[in-house]
Amino acid sequence: MPGEATAPPSPRPACAPRAPRPPPPPPPPPPPPGLPARTAGPRFHAGAADDGGGYTVEVSINDYLDIYCPHYGAPLPPAERMEHYVLYMVNGEGHASCDHRQRGFKRWECNRPAAPGGPLKFSEKFQLFTPFSLGFEFRPGHEYYYISATPPNAVDRPCLRLKVYVRPTNETLYEAPEPIFTSNNSCSGLGACQLVLSTVPVLWTLLGS
Repeated sequence: MPGEATAPPSPRPACAPRAPRPPPPPPPPPPPPGLPARTAGPRFHAGAADDGGGYTVEVSINDYLDIYCPHYGAPLPPAERMEHYVLYMVNGEGHASCDHRQRGFKRWECNRPAAPGGPLKFSEKFQLFTPFSLGFEFRPGHEYYYISATPPNAVDRPCLRLKVYVRPTNETLYEAPEPIFTSNNSCSGLGACQLVLSTVPVLWTLLGS
């Protein structure tokens, strides 16, 4: 109204500066070479250097061990950069020296790194008895060894090692230090005893029974 004093406008509130955002948490450490993230847990542990290195896992009878091969999607790298492996089952000396000629035999082969359906996968079942003529039988209280080798005419890759210890059971232990072929055929030359499948670096996945 005329003659009345007008109150001065209120000052606009000052904007307080925002606190800086905290930095994002660091990414988790990568899994050990040859192990997917979900398997790099307490069931897998690095082996001793004087024991050949590699990794060790404990299993029980009727556990499965899944093995995934390296796989590449589009755009594909040059063929010479794709990883190929042959996986062998060997004895303790072959594991320490990474030499499949130490009573070793070919178990699987990772030879399709660009397979359209995804990575090749193999499974080992640690069983006392097998119904298959070329199956393998494992004994509680014993160790079994796997190594990788590079196929001929391929880029050489580091040797991958895995030691599997089958836990004892409450039953009487069997005395069998190595896997048992159930086939009565001769294994000379490893021809009849090879299970040539395709698949790794090696991704070892343990599935409980």
